[in-house]
Amino acid sequence: MLVMYMEEKLKSLIDDIRPYLIMDGGDIEFVKYEDGYLFIKLSGSCQNCIYQDNTINDTLLDFFKGTVSELKGIINVDL
Repeated sequence: MLVMYMEEKLKSLIDDIRPYLIMDGGDIEFVKYEDGYLFIKLSGSCQNCIYQDNTINDTLLDFFKGTVSELKGIINVDL
């Protein structure tokens, strides 16, 4: 039950941040939440951006942890 709540909360936060990534030609997709980690897929200009690690580890992680303090990290996956 807690995992489902966390997934819905994280999906909602992704929906909140998505417009900012889209403005820069990128996008973000929820893949799964498992063992305290959020798995995402970055696409568009975000997919091959040289600042991808900074975006994930600084900007996105800080944004998500502001609401979901239990989050241990974010992992970008290639699907």
